[in-house]
Amino acid sequence: MTALVWFTRDLRLHDHPALCAAFDGHELVVPVFCLDDRLLGGRHASGPRTAFMLECLHDLDGGLGDRGSGLVVLHDAPERALAELAARTGATEVYCSADSGPYARARAGRVRAALEREGARLREEPGLHAVDDLEQLRSAEGTPYRVFTPFHRRWLEEPRRPILPAPDRLPAPARLAQAPSLDALGLESSVADPMRGGEREARRRLERLLDGPVRAYADRNDVPGEDGTSRLSPYLHFGCVSAREVEERLPRGRGAAAFRRQLAWRDFYHQLLRHHPDSARHELQPRYRGMRWSDDRELFAAWCDGRTGYPLVDAGMRQLRREGWMHNRVRLVVGSFLTKDLGIDWRWGERWFMRWLVDGDQANNNGNWQWIASVGADPQPAYRRIYNPARHQERFDADGVYVRRYVSELREVPDAFLAEPWRMPADVQAECGCVIGRDYPAPVVDHAEARRAALARYEAPGAR
Repeated sequence: MTALVWFTRDLRLHDHPALCAAFDGHELVVPVFCLDDRLLGGRHASGPRTAFMLECLHDLDGGLGDRGSGLVVLHDAPERALAELAARTGATEVYCSADSGPYARARAGRVRAALEREGARLREEPGLHAVDDLEQLRSAEGTPYRVFTPFHRRWLEEPRRPILPAPDRLPAPARLAQAPSLDALGLESSVADPMRGGEREARRRLERLLDGPVRAYADRNDVPGEDGTSRLSPYLHFGCVSAREVEERLPRGRGAAAFRRQLAWRDFYHQLLRHHPDSARHELQPRYRGMRWSDDRELFAAWCDGRTGYPLVDAGMRQLRREGWMHNRVRLVVGSFLTKDLGIDWRWGERWFMRWLVDGDQANNNGNWQWIASVGADPQPAYRRIYNPARHQERFDADGVYVRRYVSELREVPDAFLAEPWRMPADVQAECGCVIGRDYPAPVVDHAEARRAALARYEAPGAR
C-alpha cells in the first residue's frame, strides 16, 4: 500500500504526526511538496521568505535522503498535483498537517474533493501548534476566545500528545522533481544577512536556547541590542521544529514560562483567525471598521525606509530590510508609530511586514498588527498602545547598541542625545558628524501632537 505525505509548513522529520501515521500504515511513503503560484505570487508574496523556504526544502530533502528517501517537489496547484501523483503511484491516502488559516482550510477542501474523484482520501493530522486541537479551546460558555489571558489559562490546562521520533528509514520513491531556484520562480531576495533555513539549523538554534539563554528570557528578551530572543519564529512558521517539541523540552523556571507564553500567543492568534477569518482583511472589532486612516505615501515611504527621524523606529525598519526579521519589542514600537503617530492603516504595515519577514505568518502578523493598532484582540484602550519611541529606546536600548548597529549615521552621537538626536546643539551635531536634516532626518512628526491626534481619531464617531 502506498501513501503520500503532503508537506506544507511542517518541513521536518522529527515530531511529525502525519509522516509517522503514513509510515506506520503503508509499505511505501512518498513525501511531496507543492509549489503553488497562488501563494508564491499572492498578496503576501515574499522573496526573502520564499528563499528561506527553499533552503528548508533542500534541507528536508537531505534529511529524507539520509533515510533512503527523497522529496518530490511539484510546481502546480496541490489539488491537481496531488490527485495526479496519487493516481500515478496508486496511493489511496494522502497525509498532511491540519492548518487553521482560511486559505489553508479552503485548499485542503479542494485537495480532498480532487482526491475523492481518484478514489483516495485526505487524512489531516496535528502538528502545527503546541496544542493539537485548537477547536477544543473554548470558554465555559462554549465560545471561542477573543482575549488572550483566559485563553492562556485554558491553554495551559489542555493535555499534550507525546513527542514522536523521526523515522530511521523510509522506502525510496521515484524522484520526480527537485526544488527550483529562486530565480527560476521569478523571485528575488534582497535581504543582505538572512537566516539559514532548514530543520538542522532549527534544531541547532533550539539547543542553543535550551543551553542557557532561555533561563534569562523573561529579563532579556525585550532588549534588542542583545541576542536575548530565540529567533525560532521562522523555523516555527515553516515547521522546521514543532512547537510541541519546543514546549516539551523547556526547563522549569521564570524564563521558560515566559517563552512558553509566547507559544501560547502563537496558538491564540491561530485560533483567532480560524474562528474569525474575515479579520484577515478587516478589523476584529467592528466599531473600528469606519476608522479614517491617512493615505500619506511619503510618510509611509519614510517609515518603510527607516527615515522617520526616530532612531529606534528607523533601526527596526532597517533591520527588517537587512535580515528579513525584526526584534519583537521593536516590532511593537514601529507598529505603534505607523498606526498611532502617522495614522496610517495597519493593513499597509501588515503587507510590508509580510513582504520582508522570513517568519511572516498570516495569523501572527495580522493578530499583532491589529493588537498594536488597538483594533483587534486587546481589551486595553488605545492610549495604552501609543508608544513613545524615545522613551522605549531609553528603556530597552539605553546604551544604544541596537540603534547604532542599524543606523550608521548615529554611531558617533553621544548617548545623552541618541534617543532624540534633533535635540543636539548645533556644535555637538557638527562635532559628531551628524547634522540633523542633512546626515539624519528630522522627525517626520511631533510625537506629542501625533498622540493627541490619535486619541481624537479613536474617539471620532466613525471609529466607534
